[in-house]
Amino acid sequence: MVRYLLVSSHYRSPINYSEDNLREAKSALERFYQTLKGLETVAATGGEVFVERFTKAMDDDFNAPEACSVLFEMAREVNRLHPQDPAAAAGLAARMKELAAVLGILQLEPNDFLQAGAEKRVDTAQIEALIAARLAARQNKEWAESDRIRDQLTALGIVLEDGKDGTGWRFADQ
Repeated sequence: MVRYLLVSSHYRSPINYSEDNLREAKSALERFYQTLKGLETVAATGGEVFVERFTKAMDDDFNAPEACSVLFEMAREVNRLHPQDPAAAAGLAARMKELAAVLGILQLEPNDFLQAGAEKRVDTAQIEALIAARLAARQNKEWAESDRIRDQLTALGIVLEDGKDGTGWRFADQ
């Protein structure tokens, strides 16, 4: 988070280090990692226009804030492509990670970032057991039990993400 906070500010500008700005940096990284989550690991393809714009920003007096905005545009494009063309989305996501590496960000696996510190905050085995119980309740059409378990997880600060590949989780924004 601190690294993103630093690179998202121009090096010639003063850095406003505050709890609010750290939360914003964490939120920005969460958006990136949410985009990357669930995509296959493939070779980087496509995105030549983004590469050109990113390079131009970095060549313009190391304009890292502009380079970060290019990364956000890439994330939007990955999210747009993913439903129609998962392979193209994965290739563009890999390209986005390559560019982000120049800034030293997005180097973790998405779940590693999104669930960072889980072992210190909650019992991950308990979370996984509750998710499994919720999935069983849903399969048995026990909607009230499924909702009760979801509410229990929400109370623990867990956000469930149901998808075609199963149910994932992350911590709620704080």
